[in-house]
This record gives sequence, C-alpha cells and structure tokens, in this order.
Amino acid sequence: MIVCKNIAKIYKNGDVETAAVKNATFTIQNGEFVAIMGPSGSGKSTLMHILGCLDTPTHGTYLFDDKDVSLLDDNELADIRNKKIGFVFQAFNLLPRASVLRNVALPLVYAGMAKEARKKATEEALVSAAFPQNFWGHLPNQLSGGMTQRVAIARALVNNPSLILADEPTGNLDTKTGEAVLHAFQKLHLERGRTIILITHEPYVAEHAERIINIKDGEIIEDGKNYHRRMINNL
Repeated sequence: MIVCKNIAKIYKNGDVETAAVKNATFTIQNGEFVAIMGPSGSGKSTLMHILGCLDTPTHGTYLFDDKDVSLLDDNELADIRNKKIGFVFQAFNLLPRASVLRNVALPLVYAGMAKEARKKATEEALVSAAFPQNFWGHLPNQLSGGMTQRVAIARALVNNPSLILADEPTGNLDTKTGEAVLHAFQKLHLERGRTIILITHEPYVAEHAERIINIKDGEIIEDGKNYHRRMINNL
C-alpha cells in the first residue's frame, strides 16, 4: 500500500533550513497495524501529514497504492484523502450541534451519496466502531471521551477507506478510556483486516500495534516487528 523512499521534508526560514524528516525509507503492506512513535518534535507529525497526503515531501518518493503522490494535482490528492484515507484525530473534530449519526454521515453528505446508501454506510461504520445504537441520536457533549472518539473512528470508516491514519487518538483520554479505543483499533485490524497507522509518543500505546517504527530528530532509528505486543482481552 505504502512505499517511502528517502523521504525528506525541509522547512526554510530565510537562509536557515530545518529538516523535519530525513531520508525515511519503509513500506507498509495492506492489513498491517503500524505505530509510528517518537517524542515531541521528532518529525512523526510531519511524516503523518505526508502519509495522509496533507503535505508533500521536499525530496524522495512516496507511493500510495502504486501512485507517485508528488505527481498528483490538488484534486487528485483530495480524492485520495476523501476516498482512501480515514483520519482519526486527538481533538475528535466533531460538529457540536449535530447528532452522532449526522457527524458520521458527514463525509458521505459531501460526497453526494443517496440518502438510503448514506444511512446504510453510516450504520455499518458505527457497528464496526462498536458504538452502542441507543446513543446514535445523542450530541457529542452528551458522550464520554471514549465514546466521542469511537464516533470519530466510525466517521473515519464510513467511506470504507484503504487506510486508517490515527494521530494521537488516546491523547485526550484517561488510561482506561484509552484502552477501550485501542481495543476498537485492534478489533478493526484483527477481525476486519483494516490497515492502521497509529501516531503516538507513548510507548504503551505503540505496543498495541504489530510493528513499531521509531523516529527521532527526523530519522527512523528502528523499524521492526513488535514481539511484545499488548493484546486487549476479550477482543
């Protein structure tokens, strides 16, 4: 699914150049659950933006589904983001005055899907995210943090994307609630074969993935299978 070859991202401020990512080379296969881990300022957020087609590298090659992202125009990049990538953010980014159903359906509304197809896809996404049906009509401020994040996960799933890209999805949650969210990601991976890239600074969170890519000062310092994977009981 993803091939990165010598990816670099350099920011310029006058004559000063800062390399946020340096010569990153790796591949991610369909169905993998990968954590990209590093401290604040390590370059992981910059790399996430490149992987999510929100930014382009200064140097190197990024292939997504065999397409060279650097050769795509803005409309083609937007099409990939809308149809092939589901984003889950730390801040949830839900509409406060819209119900759970409306929030999850929003990408399909923008895509112009017919009402019945939209309804079916929305309900399937909520079921996949293990969100209880008796809360589908609630507003975000009526939900717990963990439930709110599950809504965000369902919204990421609603277009049936190839890739789920989660940026610090447990960052605003307590440990117990964060475990519930990680449980949802593990179920999506193990039971539904979803490809997931999880961005985090927490080793404990990264250990729920099957593979960990460590990044420091813009460079990948370690990339390997997680032999000590934390599995959540009763998946």
